[in-house]
Amino acid sequence: MPIYHKQGAVPPKRHTQFRKPNGELYSEQLFGTIGFDGMSSLLYHHNRPTMVKEILKSTDVSPKIALEKNIRSLKLVSFNAPAKDDFLEAREPLLVNSDIIIGVAAPRKSLRDYFYKNTDADEMLFIHKGTGTLRTIFGQIPFEYGDYLIIPRGTIYQIDFDSEDNRILYAESFSPIYTPKRYRNWFGQLLEHSPFCERDYKLPQNLETFTDTDDYLIKVKKQGVMHEMVYIGHPFDVVGWDGYNFPYGFSIHNFEPITGRVHQPPPVHQTFETNAFVICSFVPRLYDYHPLSIPAPYNHSNIDSDEMLYYVDGDFMSRNGVQPGNISLHPAGIPHGPHPGAAERSIGQKGSEELAVMIDTFKPLMVTENALKLDDGDYYKSWLDK
Repeated sequence: MPIYHKQGAVPPKRHTQFRKPNGELYSEQLFGTIGFDGMSSLLYHHNRPTMVKEILKSTDVSPKIALEKNIRSLKLVSFNAPAKDDFLEAREPLLVNSDIIIGVAAPRKSLRDYFYKNTDADEMLFIHKGTGTLRTIFGQIPFEYGDYLIIPRGTIYQIDFDSEDNRILYAESFSPIYTPKRYRNWFGQLLEHSPFCERDYKLPQNLETFTDTDDYLIKVKKQGVMHEMVYIGHPFDVVGWDGYNFPYGFSIHNFEPITGRVHQPPPVHQTFETNAFVICSFVPRLYDYHPLSIPAPYNHSNIDSDEMLYYVDGDFMSRNGVQPGNISLHPAGIPHGPHPGAAERSIGQKGSEELAVMIDTFKPLMVTENALKLDDGDYYKSWLDK
């Protein structure tokens, strides 16, 4: 972002009277970030969006930390995380710090019994398996295999799945998720050398507007606690909105890789950023074309970042023994690089068909109890010659 978008009906001038056919005023809401300084949208509600009838219960859903200080490389078999019916109960937080929660989920059922709002964090949902529709106060976004869904904090949403076979990598970010600064001009437009552009976004469409005043359950996450609240009026009562702050989708398949004569460093794969971590997309690409190139990545020191890599599909040329759905954690403090034999094996190869998502954090990641249940136990030894 930023990109301007509009759905439904809005008045010709903001903060002015906008009336229903019966003469009553619609309720205007500013939906913004970073106080009044960040990106924002203006929404016009049929009902007042402030009508809380009851708070039913509050449940601590904070991740349970098993390793607060970790230096061991891990391989997590995320497909062993159990599938569950409920969208939120299916979430398994694995790696966390004060800036981010990274986890996986295998929800079987659509989220229709309640609405969800995360007031702590922007959410990134990467769709590894499944298709469906993200339904929000801003409209609908269809999704499929390979899609990133970026959902700003405070967005009320539900999600429909077309089947029960769904796998999601998710990240909750306590700072806003943006596109990389070096790919944007000073107006905010993505530049010509960017590996993707605004045309690739999946923007909200098909705005749903409900005008009833029945009771509706919304689960609101704040400070690691899930609050169940009853609102008067359907949350999807917006008749129109416009602005810059809204959920959107982007397919990893639309990321155009940057290549070179010699091996390119991980930042060329960057897709999103915050002030605390980056998200990169590894996609099918041509290998380096210098006559003496070594396509496998060189060993590099993890001094400033913990690196998490989620393997999606294809042949992961720098790794031995990884499968789709595996997660590797290479913590700061020890160098890492290609597995034994990978460098020689890569020489002369023309391209890669790998697909993976990487998250590099600037603070160390703590390991949860859920993560240790998925750990293979031996990954940190996998660089030994055999």
